[in-house]
Amino acid sequence: MSGDETEIGYPGVGRVLVIIPTYNESENVRLIVPRVRQATPDVDILIADDNSPDGTGAIADEMAAADDHVKVLHRPGKQGLGAAYIAGFDWAHEHGYDAVVEMDADGSHAPEELPRLLDALRGADAVIGSRWVRGGKVINWPVRRLILSRGANFYTRVVMGMGVKDATGGYRAYRLPVLRKIDVETVTSRGYSFQVELTYRTHRNGFRIVEVPITFAEREHGVSKMSGSIIKEALWKVTVWGAQSRRERVRRMFKPSDRWP
Repeated sequence: MSGDETEIGYPGVGRVLVIIPTYNESENVRLIVPRVRQATPDVDILIADDNSPDGTGAIADEMAAADDHVKVLHRPGKQGLGAAYIAGFDWAHEHGYDAVVEMDADGSHAPEELPRLLDALRGADAVIGSRWVRGGKVINWPVRRLILSRGANFYTRVVMGMGVKDATGGYRAYRLPVLRKIDVETVTSRGYSFQVELTYRTHRNGFRIVEVPITFAEREHGVSKMSGSIIKEALWKVTVWGAQSRRERVRRMFKPSDRWP
C-alpha cells in the first residue's frame, strides 16, 4: 500500500456493516448509535426497523440524515429478529460490504467491545461475543435467567457436538462469504433459535468460529421480546438438529472407503 492510499473500512476486515434491528426502541436507538460511531468510526450502521409504533423509524431517519455512516431499512411490520437480520444481510451484500455485525439496540451488547470482535475476525470466519468463555460475564440478570442460558448452551453443545460455548449469543460478526455459503435465505428460525441455527450451519460447513469474552448487561429501557414459546421452539429445534448431526456422523463413519487395504 502506497503512502497516499488508505484501507477502506476496518483494518484487516474491510467494509463492515453493524445491523441493529429495532421494534419500539425509540429510547435506546438515540443512545446506541453514537456509542457505535465513537467506538468504531470506520464502520457503517444499518437500523432495520420493523415499522415501530413508537416512532423509532422516524428517529432513525433523522440520525441517517445527519450522518452518512448511518443507514435505515424500513420493514413493513414485526416479523421477528431472524427475518430482520436476514434482510440486513441481503442489504449488506447488495451494497458491497465485506462483513456484518449483529447487535442489539438495547445496550446489552456494548459497542465499546466491538473492536475486540472485529480484531478477532481478521483470523476467523465468524466471531461470537461470548458470555460463557473465560473473561465473559453477565450483569443484572436474575438467577433463573442465568441458569436458563447456561443450561440451554450446555444442552446445545452436547446435543449438536459443537465446541461453541455461547451458541445463543446475539453479539457476533460474520464475513459475508460465510453467510452466502451457509445459505441464510433458507434459515427457518426467526426467534431465539436463529443464532443457534446460524452457528450450526457455520460449524457444519467447516468455517472457523472464534469466541471472545464480552460483558452482557440487561437492558435499561424498553421491554424484552423473550417469551416461553420462543425458548421452547429453540430447544425443540436444537434436538432436531442434534439428531441430524448424529445421523451425518454415523453415515461418515460407515461410508465405504475409496481405497482398498
